Amino acid sequence: MALKGPTEEEIRTVLMPLMLSGAKMLDKHCPRCGSPLFEKDGRVFCPICEHRARQRKAKMKGIAERLMEKLTELANSLPEDLTELEKHLSVMEKIIGLLERYKKLEGGE
Repeated sequence: MALKGPTEEEIRTVLMPLMLSGAKMLDKHCPRCGSPLFEKDGRVFCPICEHRARQRKAKMKGIAERLMEKLTELANSLPEDLTELEKHLSVMEKIIGLLERYKKLEGGE
């Protein structure tokens, strides 16, 4: 399924500055989102797909940072009660699993 083309905001914040920087808008369109392809410094690319990928990566990084903060918070406040400790450790285990899946998505080990 193709993503929709550039939004009004993406036209203002991504495409216009790119054209003003000397990039050449081509008469070809991205097969994924339908946005015009650009050429700059001998490289042909879709600025909208690249912009959206950077946004997704930043969002995922923010999520991973929040998970690490929560994991640290839990590790620093381990309860004495065994039942509560088991719950605490179970949550920590789930967070670690989520962080490992995130690393795989990012191309890590």
